[in-house]
Amino acid sequence: MVSYTIRRLTMLIPVLIGMSIIVFSLIHAIPGNPAQLILGQQATKEAVEALTKELGLDQPLYIQFWEYFKSLLTGDLGTSIKTQSPISAEIGPYLAATIELSFCAMIIAIFIGVNAGIISAWFQNSWFDYILMLLALIGVSMPIFWLGLMEQYVFSIQLDLLPTTGRENIRNPVEPITHLYLVDTLIQGRFDQFIEVLKHLILPAVALATIPMAIIARITRSSMLEVMRSDYIRTARAKGMSMFFVVYKHSLKNALIPVITIIGLQTGLLLGGAILTEMIFGWPGIGNYIYNAIQFRDYPVIQSGILVVATIFVMINLIVDLLYAVLDPRIKYR
Repeated sequence: MVSYTIRRLTMLIPVLIGMSIIVFSLIHAIPGNPAQLILGQQATKEAVEALTKELGLDQPLYIQFWEYFKSLLTGDLGTSIKTQSPISAEIGPYLAATIELSFCAMIIAIFIGVNAGIISAWFQNSWFDYILMLLALIGVSMPIFWLGLMEQYVFSIQLDLLPTTGRENIRNPVEPITHLYLVDTLIQGRFDQFIEVLKHLILPAVALATIPMAIIARITRSSMLEVMRSDYIRTARAKGMSMFFVVYKHSLKNALIPVITIIGLQTGLLLGGAILTEMIFGWPGIGNYIYNAIQFRDYPVIQSGILVVATIFVMINLIVDLLYAVLDPRIKYR
């Protein structure tokens, strides 16, 4: 397994190089000049040209890419055009916010989705099965922006139970350590802040979890039905084992491989696709960070942000592949 892991990590290099080339090309196809946006519409042509030259945006694209790529090789993500700050220093809190949101969303999606799929397969073709699969279909089809707005209207405006936007109570701010606020509040023993952070997290996490939850439920049901028709499951039932024990002890473990695949893919998609949720709930995550950079034509931020998300996505897929061997001893990597 060690040699397989090393090979997969080596394959990461051409993937990231190709990703950086594609992202660089697409970003520079966006109309607009960052120098013009920095100086404003009233700036003179000479001032815009001078700033464009200072930023190196007057160079041919291949030279701009080579300078950016040389910086990447040294671990330097570049400098933000807008803030003039190193991206590696300012991207951390945004990335931590998205990771915290995505992790909580996946916990909700996995817990509810897997159990809903198991129960649906257990009571196949019953009214319970039909209702759960109908809800799963609605969950896949439901636009996140609509669900987010409905959550805000019901739970924030009408019931006044949960906050509408943000990540913390601005009158009682969290002192960041890891920038994972749930972790930071527990480290500091601030359980009042922990509750506040959790309240801010519930609505965006539920909205973000809806689609992966529905997909996980449907895949779990399909995989469980296939496993439960196996001979060893019928043998276990014939020996008098309870249905609960058969389902959760024998069937679930053997049905998890396709479910783990979907969980890995959905986790990667949540990291890169949380932008709508972050915008609706004012969540200061990587999606919002990249979106603001696109508006400002901040090329280094866009490139580095997408590259970081892509790297995490590829690493998650590697972890999923390695989990196959843990779940199924028949799978051997060489």
